[in-house]
Amino acid sequence: MSDLPTWADRLRAARQVRDWSLGKMARRLTDVADGHTRAHLPTLESLVRMIRSWEAGKHRPKEPYPRLFARAFGLSEAELFDEHEEHGEPGSDDDEIEALELARRVAASDVGSETMERLEAAVDDLAVAYSGTPPAELLMRVRQHITYVMRLVDRRKTLAEHRRLLVAGSWLSLLAATSHIDLHQPSAAAARLRTAAQLAKHANHPEIAAWCLETEAWQVLTGGDYRQALNLAQAAQRIAPRGSSAHIQATAQEGRVWARLGVTRETHDVLDRVARLVAPLPTPDRPEHHYRYDPTKADAYTATTLAWLGDPAAEPFARGVLTRLESSTDGPPRLRRAASARLDLALALLAADQPDEAGHVTFTAIASGLLVPSHYWRAAEVIAAVEARRVPKAIELREAYRELCRPA
Repeated sequence: MSDLPTWADRLRAARQVRDWSLGKMARRLTDVADGHTRAHLPTLESLVRMIRSWEAGKHRPKEPYPRLFARAFGLSEAELFDEHEEHGEPGSDDDEIEALELARRVAASDVGSETMERLEAAVDDLAVAYSGTPPAELLMRVRQHITYVMRLVDRRKTLAEHRRLLVAGSWLSLLAATSHIDLHQPSAAAARLRTAAQLAKHANHPEIAAWCLETEAWQVLTGGDYRQALNLAQAAQRIAPRGSSAHIQATAQEGRVWARLGVTRETHDVLDRVARLVAPLPTPDRPEHHYRYDPTKADAYTATTLAWLGDPAAEPFARGVLTRLESSTDGPPRLRRAASARLDLALALLAADQPDEAGHVTFTAIASGLLVPSHYWRAAEVIAAVEARRVPKAIELREAYRELCRPA
């Protein structure tokens, strides 16, 4: 273990995992500063000396530097400078990290294959937990694992172990970005996505790089920038390995964008492409894994796409998807995805001129407590349409929506 302060280890590890020199670190601090702060920063040469001193633990950075480091790395100040952050509150999160650290020490090496295998398994477990864990809770666990990766980066290791650390850190940063999107925290999500993309580039991992673009496509689509979402989804397909989960997901995302644009022919063309890509896929051992495509996920995306397009086929398709998501025939029920599927069904029911059932289905989704902030705009879209039809349940539905959106 290093004798340096924890924050000094973190600063150096966060820089080195991105393969930034001290000079590039100084430039990044300058780039993320606002105009007023930038005007009062020292020269780049002076900043390099200051960064070297901070990483040596000689003295702790004072404002505005903690804030600038956090922006540059896409992390919170607490993750970098809180001495207690890596331990957090007592509970299962600590147990996960302690188990990883114990495995590393027992292996009697700085990193070691056993530590890497357990870390990679933990990354998979977090991706599986995504569908059923509140995003704020998942984000806390992911942050702790990112901190652990940062600690390992500065240890002695082989080139192969270094790349595996970069890959693990990239997946974790991508999962953190997705959680920030679910929490409707766009700035934090964008910073995490940049970090995930940087690590994927250094690790030469095109699938994660494609997932970063696809995730950004979803983020801008929810903000209404359909043309940019289309560009990002198509770019993700170009760099993703053919037939990989990232390639299929990016293709499905393109279909959803065409549906939002109201372009029928292109939408159906993409749905046909997705169907061909998914046809040979077996059901994975852990179908709830967020970064592994499976037939049920493809059906859910098709239901969303058809509902957004106003296609009459959306209603029976959405009903079938909801039934499968709530059953346990092909794995545990995916209840959060089921709540989202109810919004698809409600939109399809509106297109089929069944506003009363649409209102009831939407109320059930809202009352489930499983919708996350990234779903809210979809619920609002249905509620506005229900109100326009003067459905009796509209007032109760609007009040439930206000309660859902009220800050905790």
